[in-house]
Amino acid sequence: MHHRTLPRGASSPLVPHSHLLTCKHGPHRRPLLKFAVLSRAATSDTYRGRQKQTADASRQAEQLSQLAKEVFEVALQSGPRGFTRSMQAANAFASIGSEYANSLRQGTSLPPQVVLRRLFEKLGATYIKVGQFIASSPTLFPKPYVEEFQKCLDKTDPVPWKVISKTIEEELKVPINTVFSSVNPVPLATASVAQVHTAVLRESQKEVVLKVLKPGVEDILATDLNFLLISSKLLEVFNPDLARTSLAGIVSDIRSSMLDEVDFRKEVQHIQQFSAYLDRSGMRQGATCPFVYKHLSSKRLLTMERLHGVPLTDLAAIRSITSADPEQTLITALNTWFGSVLGCETFHADVHAGNLLVLHDGRLGFIDFGIVGKISPVTFQALEAFLVSTMAADYNTMARALVTMGVTQEAVVIEDFAEDLRKLFAEADGLDMKPLFQPGVDPQAAAASMASDAGINNLLLQIVQIGDTHGIRFPREFGMLLKQLLYFDRYTQLLAPSLSVLSDDRVKIRQSPLAERPGYDITVN
Repeated sequence: MHHRTLPRGASSPLVPHSHLLTCKHGPHRRPLLKFAVLSRAATSDTYRGRQKQTADASRQAEQLSQLAKEVFEVALQSGPRGFTRSMQAANAFASIGSEYANSLRQGTSLPPQVVLRRLFEKLGATYIKVGQFIASSPTLFPKPYVEEFQKCLDKTDPVPWKVISKTIEEELKVPINTVFSSVNPVPLATASVAQVHTAVLRESQKEVVLKVLKPGVEDILATDLNFLLISSKLLEVFNPDLARTSLAGIVSDIRSSMLDEVDFRKEVQHIQQFSAYLDRSGMRQGATCPFVYKHLSSKRLLTMERLHGVPLTDLAAIRSITSADPEQTLITALNTWFGSVLGCETFHADVHAGNLLVLHDGRLGFIDFGIVGKISPVTFQALEAFLVSTMAADYNTMARALVTMGVTQEAVVIEDFAEDLRKLFAEADGLDMKPLFQPGVDPQAAAASMASDAGINNLLLQIVQIGDTHGIRFPREFGMLLKQLLYFDRYTQLLAPSLSVLSDDRVKIRQSPLAERPGYDITVN
């Protein structure tokens, strides 16, 4: 075939210009059409991209406008104290920055979780509480941070009695000596947000404890928590991926929880609800809680009965003050707490040894209701299945129960999950018993040590990690609930090592009216 070359700019006598664009079979048809299609696609993609950018910008502008209103409201609430708090925060950052720079000069670099924990301690009450929230929430935060924040110290210098007494009188609206015949000016305990003093009522001569909110704490918490919440929302505006992690939702939960802790009217309500549960369930003969003097309590002052007792983990002390059988005391504690999970509006969510006292009359005293939890019947149903399967070493049922309690975005291979749980519990069983039988080791001291926060959190973290490996995210309530169960497991090893909690008829796990209703069973599909 002969090819004819045309001069530049010339037209083919056989193919007019218009035909190059219209002829179906013309030699230039495909390249032109392809270019036109690609051009239109690129234009369309660009247009859609611009539309998306416009929509995103509009959404961000709307969110920022809403945030601006919130910032304005916070500024009005904070006033001068906001500026003062900002200066305190700047000093804390400068101090920690200096420590970090020194560590770098010395050839060591502090891990970020250590830097953050030290910063939180310097920032004071709010951030110490946030640190404790992190330490108690392994279902929400990474393991290194949970472990590091277990070291977060909630110990501060006591506020002078002169200042505390002024707060008490402001809340009572009468002079202290008209209500109390004596008040010990030396605090029984002091923490970041409150301190506790013992006193004697003038009329009845009964011993009480006064839990007093430290001056200024309320303002600092409100300012700091509002700042944290707004910051988290701002981060979600500019990084939508964070919105999928519910960052602002988590901070909002922290804010609500902490503000509840500094409103002692909430704690009064929790104590009274638990007290009503004890009476309603007939558990009062084996367990109790402080009587609250509501007319002597307020948002910043809590006046309640003083309970004298010893921690549940101190077996020698228990035997020295009461003839009650430690095993029966433990069973009472289990029955009381399990019953309250569904039989009471809220359950005690901080049953470490310091909050469970064995009293002189042999009863168990539950104290400090600042941290409580609440779960649904469905979660409790799954929890029962989890407990029964633990007893039977039925790891498939255990895995299904945990899947029911968690949130999962993909199918979970139950057999693989069950196998990982089996390995974990086999390792935990070995670790649990080894310290008890080491030569020269006091078994009671070893068991008490295993009941510590660190030991409990470690096992809980491992369960959460295994769940995460299989795509399961557990709600915070599950972590709170399981942590209390792990406490009781350690108390069992200490006080009644031969007790089989789930098979002993004396332990009434399903005793609450809600749990006993018709059709309520422990089957997990």
